[in-house]
Amino acid sequence: MDKRIKNELYESIRQLIAASKHRLIRRVNTELLHMNWQIGRLIVEDEQKGESRAAYGQEVLKEISKRLTLEFGKGFDYTNLTNMRKFYVSFRILDALRQELSWTHYRILSRVENAKNRAQYMHLAADEGWNTRSLERNIQSGYLSRMLEVPPSKKANPPTRTYIKDPYIFEFLGLRKDEKHLEHTIESALIDHLQTFLMELGKGFAFVERQQHIVTDTSDFFIDLVFYNYHLKCFVLIDLKIDKLRHEHIGQMDMYVRMYDDLKKGADDNPTIGIILCTEKDETIVKYSVMAENEKLFASKYRLYLPDEEELAELIALDRRKLEDE
Repeated sequence: MDKRIKNELYESIRQLIAASKHRLIRRVNTELLHMNWQIGRLIVEDEQKGESRAAYGQEVLKEISKRLTLEFGKGFDYTNLTNMRKFYVSFRILDALRQELSWTHYRILSRVENAKNRAQYMHLAADEGWNTRSLERNIQSGYLSRMLEVPPSKKANPPTRTYIKDPYIFEFLGLRKDEKHLEHTIESALIDHLQTFLMELGKGFAFVERQQHIVTDTSDFFIDLVFYNYHLKCFVLIDLKIDKLRHEHIGQMDMYVRMYDDLKKGADDNPTIGIILCTEKDETIVKYSVMAENEKLFASKYRLYLPDEEELAELIALDRRKLEDE
């Protein structure tokens, strides 16, 4: 028999098996989510009868978990039953669940107290394909809180700001925060961890080039990192600094953006965005520079470590107050 025919037959069967297994896994996951949601509903409805004190209710769940475990095996211990209860309380509408996510995703999501944030994290995890480790990391690092908001006076403009964060968190690089690192070291580490870096950047970012060479009639320039955002439909230039923001940094990025629009931007692309990543921002420089009037230039802080809750809240609150003053 022709070897080509055998290969085609094998590939057809292989694809059929793989697709069937994928659909089966999806169905099993959907059934598991529905079962756990319904169990949580039954527990909450029993509690709402008001017939038992909290301590008594715990004893009831512990007894039920023992009996379920004896009959059905692992997965129905007291902790998991309380997780199912929390799952139902956190997601009251069964049809609103994103079936792409696993039970472990929903256990993590159920810990998010703010209902609006919880729903946003659910959709982001499903749309961006976050695994459970990425979801937990993004919740812990305040992913949503670090996204810049659009001032009410600029709501009609394209929501560029909602794709920019401040601060960016690069703890995944594994670089010590108590050491001085060269820009080249940080840049190389970001490329080595490109998948996680893209997740931290946010929705729609695709890597284009590192140290992209731009040639003009009189000079050569090298842009640290170039990305394209498919939602904003524009190039995004990133300039990495290991110190405090200075006016010459802003001038340099402004030149890069203008140069890129002139030499690289396609006819269907939106204007280029420039982001300066620095360790600290001087707000006086920001206020009185071209950045104040240019909605395509941004300066954001970055951290090589995951701040504790207090420091992260302080960083975010500071930027929110500055946005309100704009």
